[in-house]
Amino acid sequence: MSAEAAAVPAAARLRITETFRSLQGEADASGWPTFFIRLTGCPLRCRYCDTAYAFEGGEWRTVAALVDEARASSAQHVCVTGGEPLAQKQCRNLLVALCDAGFRVSLETSGALDASGVDARVVRVIDVKTPGSGESERNLDLSRQGLRPTDQLKFVICGRADYEWARERLRRERLDTVCPVLFSPSWQELPARDLADWILADRLPVRFQLQLHKVLWGDVPGR
Repeated sequence: MSAEAAAVPAAARLRITETFRSLQGEADASGWPTFFIRLTGCPLRCRYCDTAYAFEGGEWRTVAALVDEARASSAQHVCVTGGEPLAQKQCRNLLVALCDAGFRVSLETSGALDASGVDARVVRVIDVKTPGSGESERNLDLSRQGLRPTDQLKFVICGRADYEWARERLRRERLDTVCPVLFSPSWQELPARDLADWILADRLPVRFQLQLHKVLWGDVPGR
C-alpha cells in the first residue's frame, strides 16, 4: 500500500453520477473492457457536452466501496471520468486507491484544471478545449500540468477552424514530442473522413480517433 493510500480516510466520499462496465471508447485503451466511475459536477459548459446529466445530483459513495465495485466488475481497466472528476477533492485519493488495488487506471480531465500531482501510475487523458467548445479560454498552460510520456492530449475538433487552431498549437509547442496527441471529430458535427483527410494532407504526427462507444451504441448514457 502506498503512503498516499494509507492517508486516505476510510470514509472518504465522492459524489457519483454512475458506474458501469463497457468498452473503453477513446485513447490508447480503446476497445478494452473497462469499469467507468463517473463523478458528478463540472465547472465547464462545453457546447458539445454529452454528459450534462452529470452536472448535478449523484449519490455519495466511499472510496472503499468504489474500489470494491471495480473489483466485482472483473475489468482490469478503470476509467475515472465526469463531468470533471478533479473538481472533487477526493478524486486524487480515489485514483491512488484504485492504483494500489492493481487496476490500470486512466483519468479523463479537461485542460482547465490542474492535473499535476496526480498519482504517476495514472494515465491522464487531458482534453484541451478548442475554440469550438466555447471554453478554450479556460485552458491552463500545459507547462503547469507536468506532462509525462504516459499522458495523452485530446483535441475535439468541431470544424476547420478548430483543426487549424489545434494544428498550429501542436506545431508551435511540439506537443507530439511530449506525449501522444489525439484528434477526434466532434460527434455528428464534423464528418470523420474530413478530419482524417486533413491529418493525412498535413502529415500531422497525431492519432486520429473515433468514439468507439458511440459508433457501437450511439448517445446512450452508461455505454
